[in-house]
Amino acid sequence: MNVKTVLVLLVLALATIFALVCVLLTRGRAPSPCQHQPPAQEDTGDGQSLVFADLTPEEMVQVVRYLQGHLGVQLVDASRAKPSDSCIASVDVQVPAKAEVLQFLDKGGARPPREALAVLYFGNQPDPNVTEYVVGPLPTPAYHRDVTVQKYGGKVPYHRRHVTGKEYMDINALIQRELRKARRFLAACCESDGTDLAILTTAPRGFKSGDRTTWFVLFHNVAGTGYYLSPVGLEVLVEHGDLHVSQWQLRKVFYNGQYFPSTGDLENAFVANMLEVVRIKKPLAEVVLGSMRPRRPPGSMGPLQYEPLGPRYSVRDNHVTFQGWSITFGMSPNSGPRLFDIRFRGERIIYELSLQEALALYGSNCPGGMSTRYLDGSFGIGRFAYELVRGLDCPYTATYMDQHYLAESETPKTNQNSLCIFEHDAALPLRRHFSDSQSLYYGGLRKNTLVIRAISTLINYDYIWDFMFHSSGAVEVRVHATGYISSSFFYGQGTDYGNRVGPHTLGTMHLHHMHYKVDLDVDGQLNSVETQDMSYELVKDPWSMQNTMERLYLRRERLEREDEAAFPLQAPLPRYLSFTSPKPNKWGHPRSYRLQITSSAGEHLPASSSMERAISWGRYQLAVTRRKEEEPTSTSIYNQNDPWTPTVAFADFINNETITNEDLVAWVSVGFLHIPHAEDVPNTVTVGNGVGFFLRPYNYFDEDPSVDSPDSIYFSEAQDVGACGTNQLACPPPSCAPHLPRFRYGGFLNLSLAPPPNGL
Repeated sequence: MNVKTVLVLLVLALATIFALVCVLLTRGRAPSPCQHQPPAQEDTGDGQSLVFADLTPEEMVQVVRYLQGHLGVQLVDASRAKPSDSCIASVDVQVPAKAEVLQFLDKGGARPPREALAVLYFGNQPDPNVTEYVVGPLPTPAYHRDVTVQKYGGKVPYHRRHVTGKEYMDINALIQRELRKARRFLAACCESDGTDLAILTTAPRGFKSGDRTTWFVLFHNVAGTGYYLSPVGLEVLVEHGDLHVSQWQLRKVFYNGQYFPSTGDLENAFVANMLEVVRIKKPLAEVVLGSMRPRRPPGSMGPLQYEPLGPRYSVRDNHVTFQGWSITFGMSPNSGPRLFDIRFRGERIIYELSLQEALALYGSNCPGGMSTRYLDGSFGIGRFAYELVRGLDCPYTATYMDQHYLAESETPKTNQNSLCIFEHDAALPLRRHFSDSQSLYYGGLRKNTLVIRAISTLINYDYIWDFMFHSSGAVEVRVHATGYISSSFFYGQGTDYGNRVGPHTLGTMHLHHMHYKVDLDVDGQLNSVETQDMSYELVKDPWSMQNTMERLYLRRERLEREDEAAFPLQAPLPRYLSFTSPKPNKWGHPRSYRLQITSSAGEHLPASSSMERAISWGRYQLAVTRRKEEEPTSTSIYNQNDPWTPTVAFADFINNETITNEDLVAWVSVGFLHIPHAEDVPNTVTVGNGVGFFLRPYNYFDEDPSVDSPDSIYFSEAQDVGACGTNQLACPPPSCAPHLPRFRYGGFLNLSLAPPPNGL
């Protein structure tokens, strides 16, 4: 063997020894604590969640093209359609029937055909109407079927359609023409020629079915701030029901407590010195009431929530998994966030959890305020869920999802980053105990939850919609209200309807009511409703018969029929109300989930009101009905503009059918009364303005499932609490900055694509 060969072998031997040493030294070493790891990939069902998925922009385009070519009707783009035209109002996914979906998800059946629901306005017909079509299969449509009569028992009258952005623009043009007839009055009262005033719609629009007459309230408009706190005292009533815009008319004018037939009459009264004018200077941006501009320079940054090793949840398509939870999510352009097929530890608990409606009902001594009953679903709770601000609306490192919709246009729109998903540390123990007697130990569990959030801006108000999933198997649903209060011009006995919050501003009292659908499948589809509460019984003391005592006992009751399970707002609700399975847990009790409501909702409307049936879901804090495919929602987008003959009346769902061992739906109302006050300026804080409900396991498990949480802590007096093997809190990751993406915000770009809800 020559020297060259020996040297080669020696080098190879040294390289081998070095490699072995490296392997031994790095064996078992954890990744760098500052290195973000991808979330653990859990089973996401091989795309099964896509059976519920919102439509993609490409699918929306295909539906529009199909309708344009197969209806035999000239369709005008809704963004420029007149009332006398025909147009596509909206396109959304048609969720398949539950039986078909479960056959596919649970029994290996065929995937249901993917379909869309298209709403069309047919104004260019002898009998104008609103028609709904199911179009499919996607992505290449080949058929359509009219489902209007099947859903609603007849055609939807044309006057029930929502007011489009184009219709609002035409109303604005009419109002501006009329304001020119009162130039001297406007200059005196408001330092304005009318063109710089903001115009806010009210709803509903009249007093009887067929009316389309709306009060519009005028405000000083200052760039960069909310105009809702700057009413000028002028309101106008516009009749806009005719198919021909040229026939629309201004019917009434209100100013500072007085009514006039027209703006010309208002001007004449001013010129004749027969009008009490409150002269309001045009506000400056720096001092305008309600400005949210910072008054102090930025301070040091507050606490930043982030995952030191990356997120512990996994998101794929429309599906998220987290520590035993599996949730499919989406967004209805009308009714907002909707979740499907919610499972914990592989078992379905909820088939559908969805927002249905949000009602804001006002009081005032001005016509616009006193007549307002906003049903926000008709404006678009999901459509106006805009981009979320990273680090404020949601944690900086949350996962942000885009949402797509098609409404009032033939082109799909995108609200980017409009839904966020994150793990939240509540800084509160989920459970804990410090043992100071007998054995000495500490045991506890951090309260970490998965949060799915969207925020809708509906004219003046912002609603924060939260769906939270706890390691105990509980689901929490919560909504917070913020944004601007709506206001009226302060005059006369205004404080009978709210509080004065500015020189000329009355913060008008109002109710917030939100309605949810909860399709529970607790250990299977067949469930019953059981209530439990406390009572006292007077008994002889067993050990001292001459004495008596009041013994507390548990009173259980099975609710057999829908009428028994419809709880009016002011009626006492059993403190324990559970949806039970016929199957018992280990201890012989029915596996159940308890519904627990946190709300302070007031009376939605008197029963004698002509429009009460349109919001009859508001009668009940809870109503349980048998699930029916023909009762998919508790309301309709058409109820806003014809509440006197509602297209869907929830009260009709309750007809005393049996609810024992049936597929059940819980319809939950939450809300609160808001009497605005000085601290609602500049706008309303979320503190104390949150309501919601819980779904909590009740004998569903044999013990608290969070015992399996990796976040548990336990140590005894005999242990070294500073040892990593004993206590994970003793060895937190070093303080290393997270890899934060660059801050971006494109929410304002959406406004060039979609008009705001008031359209003006």
